[in-house]
Amino acid sequence: MNLLALRRPRIRHKTPDEIRRMRRAGLVVRRALDAVEAALAPGVTTADLDDVAAGVIRAAGATPSFLGYGTPPFPGVICASVNDEVVHGVPGPRVLAEGDLVGVDCGAIVDGWHGDAAFTGIVGHPLEDRDVALLDVTREALWRGIAALAGARRLGAVGAAVDDHVSSAPHGPWGIVEGYTGHGIGREMHEEPEVLNHRVREHGPRVRPGLCVAIEPMVTAGSPDTVELDDRWTVATADGSRAAHFEHTVAVLDDGLWVLTAADGGAEELRRRGVPVSALAS
Repeated sequence: MNLLALRRPRIRHKTPDEIRRMRRAGLVVRRALDAVEAALAPGVTTADLDDVAAGVIRAAGATPSFLGYGTPPFPGVICASVNDEVVHGVPGPRVLAEGDLVGVDCGAIVDGWHGDAAFTGIVGHPLEDRDVALLDVTREALWRGIAALAGARRLGAVGAAVDDHVSSAPHGPWGIVEGYTGHGIGREMHEEPEVLNHRVREHGPRVRPGLCVAIEPMVTAGSPDTVELDDRWTVATADGSRAAHFEHTVAVLDDGLWVLTAADGGAEELRRRGVPVSALAS
């Protein structure tokens, strides 16, 4: 029997005022990621991208969530994962080339509250149509997972929505990485509950107002199996296939959802799916 599966997670639900504070951190993350995306170009190093994000966070008077985190201490402000690297890529001297896929994950702290988001971009022009499809599938999986929170009774609805989309998406088959998950977020970058990206028998904790989670599907163009590299951080696909990663921090409120790391609070994507957007987002 898996006792961890039976343990009730200790979820700290946030008040509307606390969620407003988290939004400030979310917007810093958004600006940092937008600046990094604008800087993607052949000849740029992943360390250069780290410097861009660090400058935005520093200018906002915020603190990077990732720098010094964990064991061994993470050495960057962002995670920069290239091509077959899925997540947790360490920024450094690697020079980006035309057609590279770069997954960028960033977190920031404002007045003790965290925001966390990620995107995957293509350097210059794509070399393969399947790379474009991979990004489209993963981005859409993220928004399907977010939308599933609206009206969901249990958190497992998120993973089911991601799984349903990825498993039926065109140009596949695609792989869903299962060993790494989304998470609760607030005063800590990683809080309860765990947010799975695939369907499981257990339906997970109840979804109720005040729940704040980072949803982050990771999809591969081949096998979903992964390996950890010698730096003890970078996670790559075992078969060398390319991967993509998208993430947003999302709050559940009485009247709808608020995507705290989207510039518009998620309004465009949520309304397109018929999902209510909280009045706090306006």
